Amino acid sequence: MKKILMIATGGTIACRRTESGLKPLLDSDELLKYVPAVGEVCKADTLQLYNLDSTDIRPHHWLGIAKAVRDNYESYDGFVITHGTDTMAYTAAALSYLLLSSPKPVVITGAQKPVDMENTDARINLYDSFVYVSDDKSAGVHIVFDGRVILGTRAKKTRTKSYNAFSSINYPAVASVSEGEVRHYIVPEKGERCFYDTLNTRVSVCTLAPSMDSGALRYMLANSDAVIIETYGVGGIPAEGGFADAISEGVKNGVTVVITTQVLNEGSDMSVYLVGKEIKEDLGLLEAYDMTHEAALAKLMWILARYTKREDIVREFYTPRNFDIYNKVR
Repeated sequence: MKKILMIATGGTIACRRTESGLKPLLDSDELLKYVPAVGEVCKADTLQLYNLDSTDIRPHHWLGIAKAVRDNYESYDGFVITHGTDTMAYTAAALSYLLLSSPKPVVITGAQKPVDMENTDARINLYDSFVYVSDDKSAGVHIVFDGRVILGTRAKKTRTKSYNAFSSINYPAVASVSEGEVRHYIVPEKGERCFYDTLNTRVSVCTLAPSMDSGALRYMLANSDAVIIETYGVGGIPAEGGFADAISEGVKNGVTVVITTQVLNEGSDMSVYLVGKEIKEDLGLLEAYDMTHEAALAKLMWILARYTKREDIVREFYTPRNFDIYNKVR
């Protein structure tokens, strides 16, 4: 029987009702008591790391979760991390890089309703997560939610209330869990693990809107080591508003600028239109292509903690990690 560690960080799954609204109050042992069937799947231990609404989860918490996994790695066969749904995709992406190529499975899960409610998704999500990490074929970092297993680099919360809250973006779900059985569609390769313990948090995100000028972007470029610009459609920079001049100045000052799209599916391709092709070539911009916003953000933090030279940053950004980007970069 596999030995699994559950690391609790809070979230809706651990909430109780208060006069001011839902608040994470249940600890890890209390959570596990609601799913006694886990005892038939594996031997489970618990660790209470945080008890936070995921709105308050920040990069230093990602590092704390990664450290908890590393510190206990040799003692357990897999890990289940309970987490709030709002920033779960960010945490999953960050752990995908911090716990790169983990041959042991690390699952992040949570719920849309607290575990103590009668009509909740919490108990099945928790049970499915233990089933998945106890499977011999499982490896790497994934989100398990509503019976679907999604790569940590491809997950995004796409529904605020429904039980099928998460979608796999530009890549299929790799497995499903139903009635205590795992069905693998894509079996992950168990590589040589490579763990990291630093992130550069000086990464900003600027989402364009038709009413904007370049003022906010200029501020970000002056106070960041990298800026992700979420543009329209397949990707382009407005001719008006001073954006090109602002980006040019930022790039000359050593800021890494990555272009992505606000559109959920199919990714960017700046080679299509004049507003994208020329400025990308002239200014030397990077492009996220089919990466999720969360993965691009976490990957830049991970890369910039290790590299400062542009050629190293470009190479690492375009190197596929945990299926975060197409192998063939256009």
